[in-house]
Amino acid sequence: MAAPPRLVLASASQRRAELLGQAGIIPDVIVTPDVNETPKRVELPRDYAQRLACDKVMAVASAHEDALILGADTVVACGRRILPKAETNNQVKNGLKLLSGRRHRVFTALALIARGSAPRTRIVMTHVAFKRLSEDEISNYLASEEGLGKAGGYAIQGRAEAFVRQINGSYSNVVGLPLFETLSLLASAGYVTS
Repeated sequence: MAAPPRLVLASASQRRAELLGQAGIIPDVIVTPDVNETPKRVELPRDYAQRLACDKVMAVASAHEDALILGADTVVACGRRILPKAETNNQVKNGLKLLSGRRHRVFTALALIARGSAPRTRIVMTHVAFKRLSEDEISNYLASEEGLGKAGGYAIQGRAEAFVRQINGSYSNVVGLPLFETLSLLASAGYVTS
């Protein structure tokens, strides 16, 4: 049986590498792509996620022409509003206040380049409903610093799971990589795990 093609993960996210590992996939190379993550004016959340996932794989494609290149981008959206990846506690606080007591959507776009071809893409959406958060809950979450660097300012796989009243769709999508769709996309390109 032939060995699977080399797999490059075009992502700076440790969570994505961990999720792949849970599925028995260890990328041969992990590269942090250099892409501009600023949303375009009036860009919809789904389109933004797909553009960034494609930009990530294209940014590293020329250096890994013989490999499968997988990229992803996760976006938290409240209506048409794209919540930023929280870089400060103030952004975490603003995100939590906006999401408190409301439903929001989490989009993860996947992009895969197989040996110089055009990117194949998939988009997965999960609905998440937060309970109404008290000031103490928000303050305690800010003190944990768990929301820093996370889309929407929260990590569902951590303390913020206690905020989730309801989830409809893929849990791993909200963490940052929808495993079912990722494995299907990889299999369609000939990457099959044992």
